Amino acid sequence: MVRLTQNVEAAFEVETNYSDPADSSLTHLGLLDTFDPRQVEMNVTPVPSLGQSTDAHHAAGPINVTLPIKVACQGTGWKQLLGRAIGATDLDEGAGGTTLVPHKLTKTPSSLAILARETGVGFTLATGVVPNEVTLEADYTAGGYITVDAQCTAFFTQDSDDLNLSDNGGFLVDNYSDVSFPSAPTDDPLLPSNLVVSFAKTSDLETELTIDGPAGSYIEIGEKYLRAFDGNDALDTNVTAGGAVTAAGVVNLTNAAADTLGDLDALFGTSSGAGKSGWTVPTNTNTSLTTNLLKGIYSTDTSRTIQGVDSTSTTLPNVFSNLKTVSLKIANNNTSIPASVTRGASSNITKWLQNASIGQGKADVTLDVTMTAENEDLYDIYVAGGVIPLVRLDFGDSVGSIALTNGTITSFTRPLSGGGEVVDTISMKFRGAGDVRDYSSLAISADWTV
Repeated sequence: MVRLTQNVEAAFEVETNYSDPADSSLTHLGLLDTFDPRQVEMNVTPVPSLGQSTDAHHAAGPINVTLPIKVACQGTGWKQLLGRAIGATDLDEGAGGTTLVPHKLTKTPSSLAILARETGVGFTLATGVVPNEVTLEADYTAGGYITVDAQCTAFFTQDSDDLNLSDNGGFLVDNYSDVSFPSAPTDDPLLPSNLVVSFAKTSDLETELTIDGPAGSYIEIGEKYLRAFDGNDALDTNVTAGGAVTAAGVVNLTNAAADTLGDLDALFGTSSGAGKSGWTVPTNTNTSLTTNLLKGIYSTDTSRTIQGVDSTSTTLPNVFSNLKTVSLKIANNNTSIPASVTRGASSNITKWLQNASIGQGKADVTLDVTMTAENEDLYDIYVAGGVIPLVRLDFGDSVGSIALTNGTITSFTRPLSGGGEVVDTISMKFRGAGDVRDYSSLAISADWTV
């Protein structure tokens, strides 16, 4: 019988250790558009000899596994792909927990195990799946779903007749026989109409938060969390009290006790000892949302004032209206590290793998939009060489949002044609805010867990 693509579905498990899933749970990946867990290439060097063929002998090189995945924004699979391209930050590391959030760009690759099931055929498992280049795309003119297109590398891929891969004497010995293959998400995929893209201009900023910490301290502000560090680069244990403080040094900015700038006055105190030991925030009754502070890493060794958007709404003062397309791309420039790896049920199988390990590269964060031309605001920013301090992609309260900080318009086009609509095409790159540590890692920040 001819195989049909509609008989294929996929599930994933988060890996604590690269290429080594726990075999304990599976979550459905969602509605597949493009998927190939068997995209394998062996690097072979031909060795010519006497005779007519240049391939008289073959010297086998490392096996390279790549895994293209394109999914609709349905369930949590797309969040995992996009979030892990940003990076998984453990917000509970000071308390020994594991709340992983795409809080900022990270130095460590974050991987998944992906299990494909083909009805009537069997299973294919790919471990060590690392999203390298991931693109969120919304086309307001086509009537389709919002999608995430992820170009991933994988450690290795292996087929099995059942969920126990250790039975077939293969290289991977993962066993999902005690784990039920999950059902597909029941919620509808997100439509472009579910996405609001808004931005702030420099004229929308005000000097909102003044904060002073202990000697050598600094704070890290993301889309949902503020992290306070002491002079030893550790999350400050003096910032703890429950409520908005979810773990030592970690403040949930969406909690009612910390969601406005005035709340931080009560949280940190107006004088040393009145709130968190060693930290002060002058009296402030501002009702602007703390999530509208510019994302970045700021030294608080001395009193520091941090800018934010003067707004009580998560939708920023300016909205990209009459959008045609939106494309957010994260390109991580990861480095594959080849090596010989020995595994198997008896640790007796050795393979030379291109992706034996992965080195996380530096990320390029690019936002491209096309929209009906309305005014000269963005063009004026482009011509002046100015910045767009904050951009937010908001999918709704039940889904989450992404913040992009300090964007530079790198290209602007407005072609004209007789009888046609005037359309702007704009490309922006982002660099975060702040002055210490790797503050550019806050060029992008999301508020969901992965």
